Amino acid sequence: MTRKAVIFRVGRIVIRAALVVLVALGAEDAVAYRPFDSTDADVAGENEFELELGPIGHLRQGENRFRIAPAVIANFGLKGDREIVLEGRGKTQTGSASGSSPMQFGDTALSLKQIHRRGVLQDAAGPSVASECGVLLAEINGAPGTGAGCIGILSHRAPWATAHVNAGAFLDREHNWKRVLGFILEGPHEWTVRPVMELVTERVGNGNWSNAVLVGMIWRLEGHLSLDVAVRTARTNTQPVHEWRAGLTWAFQPGRR
Repeated sequence: MTRKAVIFRVGRIVIRAALVVLVALGAEDAVAYRPFDSTDADVAGENEFELELGPIGHLRQGENRFRIAPAVIANFGLKGDREIVLEGRGKTQTGSASGSSPMQFGDTALSLKQIHRRGVLQDAAGPSVASECGVLLAEINGAPGTGAGCIGILSHRAPWATAHVNAGAFLDREHNWKRVLGFILEGPHEWTVRPVMELVTERVGNGNWSNAVLVGMIWRLEGHLSLDVAVRTARTNTQPVHEWRAGLTWAFQPGRR
């Protein structure tokens, strides 16, 4: 069996296992904000746990190729329209002439997300406004440094689309300032399968702006689960980056059946 076949088989097993767990836990409706790099102006409900899992992914950066698995974002809802967010993703280089490479677990961060204006994403009128501030944690087999930053988030929904705008700044692990702008556009919220698009631009220090485009779709299964798939292309430090992502999102209240 080829390596690619093994990855797809593992992905199917993970998704099937997730479905079994969801039935056992009595999961809530989920709104997937995978597979994006940006986020939305909403939080998990109080005492609700939301897991965004990417068991399958592939990244090509210049001549280097990587398997991305797992990509994980864990959200836990708190009182006062807040949530704790813990995230990271595994990355293993493939096709290396030097043999197998150890898995890195990077893009690690711990943050607090806060809604400042309850709006359409909270079943109220007008736009939803939130912020997310946190720390960049040291990576495993990756960058050892830490950093910190904040983003502001504005979301609004019309009958034909939902849009999310992100803007923020970070002090990265090398202690360089990084500015980020992100824009997500989703198809009609009522559609079971809706197309999605994301544009992200960022700048580190006095360097050039790097731009990325993502297109994909989100499939909301009835009652408890959303699946997603997307392709992303970018140019970073003059190197082309191509990536595909596939995963799922679900939410539940621990102990509830």
